[in-house]
Amino acid sequence: MVQARALAARLRVVDEGEDYLVVDKPADLMCHPTVGDEFSSLISRLRLYLGEGVRPHFVNRLDRETSGLVLISKANHKAWCRAFEEAEKTYWAVVHGWPSLNEGLIEAPLGPLRGSLVRIKQAVVPEGKPAVTGWRVVQRLPRNLALLEARPFTGRMHQIRVHLSYLGHPVVGDKIYGSDESFFVEALEQGWTDRLERQLGVRRHLLSALRLRLRNFSWQIEPPDDIRAYMTSSDCR
Repeated sequence: MVQARALAARLRVVDEGEDYLVVDKPADLMCHPTVGDEFSSLISRLRLYLGEGVRPHFVNRLDRETSGLVLISKANHKAWCRAFEEAEKTYWAVVHGWPSLNEGLIEAPLGPLRGSLVRIKQAVVPEGKPAVTGWRVVQRLPRNLALLEARPFTGRMHQIRVHLSYLGHPVVGDKIYGSDESFFVEALEQGWTDRLERQLGVRRHLLSALRLRLRNFSWQIEPPDDIRAYMTSSDCR
């Protein structure tokens, strides 16, 4: 019955309890409602899955192109949010370049970047909010790429993507924090173009939330197919 409801709502359920739900959000799906059908956002799919009488609330959110674990409260939302403040979050990211070290800690304040073509773009700025991200190399890949594990100890907008770009190793496929922010504007206005295919090679930034631990709970999923395929592809660029 649960599998049938999940399938009907196009939802990947990882775990469910009386007052919580954990799902594996696919890439290219926004958390919040958008103009479109009932499958156009994660919250709309959650409402289809849970039915009337249950109001889902996000305990954490992921960017549209970031895949992975999202925790939703079905009740006791404030308690889940308080618990999430102490959560351990682990992401995988495929990045450009080989870091000179095998691990490190980025402590750099984040805030809006004034003058950017992209309204939501963040940056390391002196007046920003404190932000800390730990990272380590999981695997050094061909073509000057690396697979990193990233652990954000704070929860700022686009934190991992901004910090890794600041480190000099932007996430592969990142249209905002990669080599040219105009890629984001082009994708927003025109969709996937020949230029984006040539310059990026992948339709989304290769970042995924794979592990989440809080209270006595621990959830883990496998890396998504597109990250695994890219790591082994002869087209890695």
